[in-house]
Amino acid sequence: MNQSESIAKLSEALAKAQGVMEGASKDSNNPFFKSKYADLSSVWDACRKPLSDNGLSVVQTADFIPEHPDMVCIETILCHASGEWIKGRWAVKPVKAD
Repeated sequence: MNQSESIAKLSEALAKAQGVMEGASKDSNNPFFKSKYADLSSVWDACRKPLSDNGLSVVQTADFIPEHPDMVCIETILCHASGEWIKGRWAVKPVKAD
């Protein structure tokens, strides 16, 4: 994980946002396990307003790793209106190349 020199304002805003976030609606069905789950849209709906109301935004990008052509790197950045940020990267190998 990398971060801006200070994340004090970001941390305060994130604490406020998490204080008002509610659980995502489990509105999708998984027939294999005969269960319900919260899909990505429901998760985003649950956190969008609390994040935005506190000056927070999320940016995700994907890139290929030249030395590992079968891998994709996902980078997620949590940004605050002050310019503070934290980011993390996750390298994954897709099941299929399409």
